[in-house]
Amino acid sequence: MVAFSKLTIAASAAFAGYALAHPGEHHDAAHIKREIVARDFAAQVGARSLSACSSKTHARSLNQRSIMRRAEKVNNLRKKRGITAPARKNKRDLEDLQKWEAINHNMSSTLDYDMFTPLENVFGANTSCILAPEVTDGPYYVVGEFMRSNVKESKWSDGVDLFLEVQYIDTNTCEPIPTVAVDIWNCNATGTYSGISTDGNYAEGGLNSTYLRGIQLTDHDGVASFETIFPGHYSGRAVHTHILAHTNTRVQSNGTISVWDAPVAHIGQLFWPDDLREEVETTYPYTLNTQPLTTNDEDMWSIVAADESYDPIPQFVYLGDSIEDGLFAWIQIGINASADYTDDEYYSIAGYIDAEGGHSTGSQVGGGGEGGPGGNGTMPSGGPSGSGIPSGAPPAPTDA
Repeated sequence: MVAFSKLTIAASAAFAGYALAHPGEHHDAAHIKREIVARDFAAQVGARSLSACSSKTHARSLNQRSIMRRAEKVNNLRKKRGITAPARKNKRDLEDLQKWEAINHNMSSTLDYDMFTPLENVFGANTSCILAPEVTDGPYYVVGEFMRSNVKESKWSDGVDLFLEVQYIDTNTCEPIPTVAVDIWNCNATGTYSGISTDGNYAEGGLNSTYLRGIQLTDHDGVASFETIFPGHYSGRAVHTHILAHTNTRVQSNGTISVWDAPVAHIGQLFWPDDLREEVETTYPYTLNTQPLTTNDEDMWSIVAADESYDPIPQFVYLGDSIEDGLFAWIQIGINASADYTDDEYYSIAGYIDAEGGHSTGSQVGGGGEGGPGGNGTMPSGGPSGSGIPSGAPPAPTDA
């Protein structure tokens, strides 16, 4: 069956550091609390819907396909990378973690399975951030990123390899959702984002830089796969990976995906256990990161992203016996396929990239127009005409 794991958050979790977050990201704590109440109600409805259809034949079949796909992907990655050592055993000390982190997402302890070990023990677990549009995309979302699964480039992309599988499921039917355009982006090992030019997060190449950003369409099982790196940290935010999903998109003649007029079905952030982050950051080039650290407990958005109805931490396995061998992670996300959060106040377009390079919209956080043109996902003034990125060949990915 399509199973969704549960977790709880400590009642004492605070909004510490919320004013420090992304530059331009300022939200009222009382407003965030109201959003949590509304979000929790929506998530409970979604969870009940999933429960009602999860025992159907198509849902069980989907789960079995997911198990086999994940197992095959890990085996192929290990073979391709020449890894023969058993995957590292689980070293998590659950008693040292807060309650909402207590679910063990590290499935490596059973990766050394044999022919008698059910694959469900390793790859059967799903996680979900059901109906979580309130999790901000931040002011760093860029439209028109390259359609690619490997978002690493030759510069500014060194770090622990992360192979991430994102699967979208309709909460009303338990059916996978194909042709969802999934954007992914995160900062590099030293806490810097590409595609922007702003104090505190300046990328070499500024608006024309594209490292660790990309977009993919989900397949018939609702799956989009990415090769990226484990993100670094920066001031005011716990380590996280951004994802944003549009439905009813179309691939244009130039190979880009038009999302300007496509519904926003999901805005989310994936978080990572602090003990995993600590291990990653003992390696180069994370050791060069001098920015202040914020843990999950201290983050303003981790509390928004986690409750009993959904879990923002992907399941993961070590590919080998060292963190430097890389990680494979997966998350299953339940959404209302007909929803549109284009006007949600947390949906904001910071810029767009076209054949002439990167452009800023001047937008910070705030849909519905707050923070500058394009803040609610509409075409910014001076932006490309028509419903999508201009036709013609897009610029080659920059190494900046």
